[in-house]
Amino acid sequence: MMIPYILTDESLTVVVNGKSLTMESSNPSFTEAKLAIANEQWDDIEGLFDTSQSVINFANGNVEVKDGAVFYRGETVHNHVVDRILDFMREGLPYKPLIRFLDKLMENPSRRATSELYAFLEHKSMPLTPDGNFLAYKGVKDNYTDWYSGNFSNKVGEVLEMTRNRVCDDASVGCSHGFHAGSLEYARGYGNGGHLMIVEINPADVVSVPND
Repeated sequence: MMIPYILTDESLTVVVNGKSLTMESSNPSFTEAKLAIANEQWDDIEGLFDTSQSVINFANGNVEVKDGAVFYRGETVHNHVVDRILDFMREGLPYKPLIRFLDKLMENPSRRATSELYAFLEHKSMPLTPDGNFLAYKGVKDNYTDWYSGNFSNKVGEVLEMTRNRVCDDASVGCSHGFHAGSLEYARGYGNGGHLMIVEINPADVVSVPND
């Protein structure tokens, strides 16, 4: 059922269940609300006015957007992925993978990883999955084991695990202890006649973001 509304370049006002609701064009949900009206998705309109709640629904209650800021468990977060979340919301782009990515990233104990990982992924064109992980690339031997030790199988479907403190966290060292994955260009350099694999990584598990 159509609802009363008035839309300008600067604001949107609707009346839902006897309540008058207004959002300014600076609201992250403004573009999405305009699209909902254009597509006559009347049942979705009211929820878009509560940007905070709409974000919480996609991050198990940990991530919240209000007053143009992003909060994680009640504390303000400032990093590159936060800027992208707000940009995507304002432009009506799919922001849910970013929200889920941030939710996982903030579980990472490394301050440097939480600050720098997303900018690195953008720089190296490494995509996010719908559930907030990211995809990277890895060159392996012809028998799918790693080039360094030959002890880890990287066949499709394998899940690799290592105690975190066994991984080198020195960002100035490109190759050291730990599992390595990176950009397509990086991984091709380790192919050497073997296989080039796509690997899925939880951002909470990233130990070191390389300087290079």
